[in-house]
Amino acid sequence: MTETHAVITRLGQALSQVIVGQPALVRQLLIALLANGHVILEGVPGTGKTLLVKVLAQLVQADFRRIQLTPDILPSDILGTNIFDLNTRSFVLKKGPVFTEILLADEVNRTPPKTQAALLEAMEEQQVTLDGESMPLPSLFWVIATQNSLEFEGTYPLPEAQLDRFLFKLLVDYPDVKAEKQMLLNSQAGFQSRRLDLARLKAIASVEQILQARQAAQAVKVEEPVLDYLLAVVQRTRQHPDLALGASPRAAVAWLQVSKAQAWLSGRDFVTPDDIKAIAPPLLRHRLILRPEAQLDGLKIDSVIGSVLNQVPVPR
Repeated sequence: MTETHAVITRLGQALSQVIVGQPALVRQLLIALLANGHVILEGVPGTGKTLLVKVLAQLVQADFRRIQLTPDILPSDILGTNIFDLNTRSFVLKKGPVFTEILLADEVNRTPPKTQAALLEAMEEQQVTLDGESMPLPSLFWVIATQNSLEFEGTYPLPEAQLDRFLFKLLVDYPDVKAEKQMLLNSQAGFQSRRLDLARLKAIASVEQILQARQAAQAVKVEEPVLDYLLAVVQRTRQHPDLALGASPRAAVAWLQVSKAQAWLSGRDFVTPDDIKAIAPPLLRHRLILRPEAQLDGLKIDSVIGSVLNQVPVPR
């Protein structure tokens, strides 16, 4: 456990050297990786969402594919299709970019629902069905989707059923002044986000080490009082007066797994209520739906999540 934990710690440190000023974002992304959960990155253009994923893929030494999603993308462009070969007089499978270990779905809300739904089976079942044949995806298979938080014209908001397949929704904000100055210094020293090969990034972790870290994180213990606390918070989301939709059973299971990853990354083999509270916003903000009157009052989903946590007594 110590060796595996050290590898993941070094991975986070190396990622933070390139993606400066986003320590919380880097940590939450690592937690999602450990919990085997897909992620949505939301932020305004130019905040480094795509760069973050590309750097992480190089540091993990994993197969990486990127899909630039547009309104004319078809499901077959993601999953692949069978093509008739005139030479062999038979159909040959041409696999799509989904057959990879880390998949970046750039601007996922710009593609129509039919194409968005093509990712559902892959994300939930870790397999793809083409012409009635099911094909497994790699063990590490991990989807990171990005979307712009400002532009809504020409977009197709993800339905709740697909949002619930994502473990985290991470908000990528502007860096502070100190971090942005460091970015400028890095650029002046020759760093180019478009030429990561010039940055000479060295792989920190292998795919096998990531899979070992996942197993170690899921071995973390959860005492019954902490489990009861988690259930009480989930139930409270379904009863809160400002929420029209609370956390689903899938969200509750995901919350448990993520709490273990949060505890393991903190160097503990047991979960505390603080672990559950720490990862509540990214886990819940895309799953909960505000009532219309709450939206008119200007309530933000993160503030409601904080209200839910404050209303449930913490076990000692």
